Parts: sequence; structure tokens; C-alpha cells
Amino acid sequence: MKKNVYYNSSLPRAGSTLLSNIVAQNPDFYCTPTSGLADLVLNSRHGYITSQAIKAQDANTMETAFFGYIRAGIQGYFHGITEKNNVLDKNRDWAIHYKLLEKIQEKPKVICMVRDVRAIYSSMEKNFRKNPHKENHVQNAVKLVGTTLDKRIDIWADGLPVGIAMDRLKDIFQQGLDKHMLFVRYEDLMSRPKETMDKVYDYLGVDRFEHSFDKIEQLTHEDDSVHGIYGDHALRDEFKMLPNDFEEVLGIELSHKIKNTYQWFFNKFYSY
Repeated sequence: MKKNVYYNSSLPRAGSTLLSNIVAQNPDFYCTPTSGLADLVLNSRHGYITSQAIKAQDANTMETAFFGYIRAGIQGYFHGITEKNNVLDKNRDWAIHYKLLEKIQEKPKVICMVRDVRAIYSSMEKNFRKNPHKENHVQNAVKLVGTTLDKRIDIWADGLPVGIAMDRLKDIFQQGLDKHMLFVRYEDLMSRPKETMDKVYDYLGVDRFEHSFDKIEQLTHEDDSVHGIYGDHALRDEFKMLPNDFEEVLGIELSHKIKNTYQWFFNKFYSY
């Protein structure tokens, strides 16, 4: 039976792992941890674009063949993993490649978790502080790189994982791709979980499910050592909205600077 594949393509530190594990309570769904499927698809696209053998054949035929290969590959990938018919695949790359997904399947469904950017940077900094014994890939004392909080924020803002994610999100709105996607605020999921999950199911076009929010069991698992100190995918013991502490962690001045830098984002999602 053909798998129904949906996509979780969210900002970093914005609750995508939590969302996947909530949906995974539904016995009709298989939910991935951070998935390598997008890597396989994008690497295949690179091979299709650069292959001399493919270039030497009829372009229309090869385009049809390529997308047939990808469609069958996605189905085969998940048939090799699960017997469940509904799949939620988690990878940040999917949203910005929505036009590619449209050529792979009809009306792809992409969910994007968002969160106050100040809280995202605060989460990054807290992981930095609680792992002084591990390589942080952000500091170089000799070159005075990453040696202050504001410098670390600048590094995260100019590259992985926050900078590229925010650039892609802005481009999604600039291209008008946002009208095809469902954006879920982390704060809404935590404060109004049932209402928020009902919206998720309505967007996916599948029957609603009565979830338990007392304690979310960790059903997706990945080796966080692969992702470094910022790739914390372990769920908290209690499903509870914690008070925002970004002004305490980042300071008032830096918090204001971040909000001003991403004014377009706050206008979209936090304009109340």
C-alpha cells in the first residue's frame, strides 16, 4: 500500500522533536527523528543534474525518469522502515525545497514549527554553557572568535543552524510558498496542545486523534553526539511551558537587538 508522506520542516530549537513524538502517539503514524531522506533526495538531484550520461539522453524522458525514481525511492525507503501508512518525516531542508516536493507528490503537506527567535538563541547559549567539557565549534580564543555572547549570536546568525534556517524561512514568504504550509508556534503547542493538534490533523487531511499531554513518551531516537552540543533531541520529563528566560540569558540589550534584526519574523508570527 502506498505511504502517505508528510513533512516536519521546522526552525531549530522550536519543538519539532516534541511535535513528532506527539504525533507518534497516533498508531496510524510513523514519525522519524531527524531523517536522512532529504539528503538522499537532494544528493540524487545533484547526480541527475551533473551526470554526463543523463545529459546525453532526451531531457524530457530523463526528467520523467528522475522523478519516477525519487517517488519509488521514497516509498521504498519507508516500506523498509514501517508498516504504517502515514509517515511524518522530519528534516529542515524540506520546506525550502517545496517546489521540488511538488514535482514528487501532489500537494505536499509541510509543517513548520516556529518559536520566538530570542528563545531559540537563548536555548543555543544555554547548551553552550552547560557543555564546557565538549567541543563547541564556535570559539577560537587566539582569533577572538566566539569569545563573547554577542559574538556567538553573530556566528549562529550567519551560519548553521539558526542563520540559514531564518534565511530560508524569509525566502519561503518572499516566494509565496507559505500559503501551502502550516506554521505552528511552539508557544501555541505548549499552551493549547489539543487545539493546535486539531489544526495539524485538519491541515494534513486525516482524522483527529485524542492525544495524552500529561507526559510525552520519547518514541523517536537519535544519537545527539552526531549533532554536537546544540543537537539536543531529548524530551523533558514533563509537558510544561517554561517561562521565557531569554532576557535573563541574553540580556535586555541583545534581546532587543535580535527582535529588531528579525522584525519581519515578529510581524508575521508575534504581532499581537
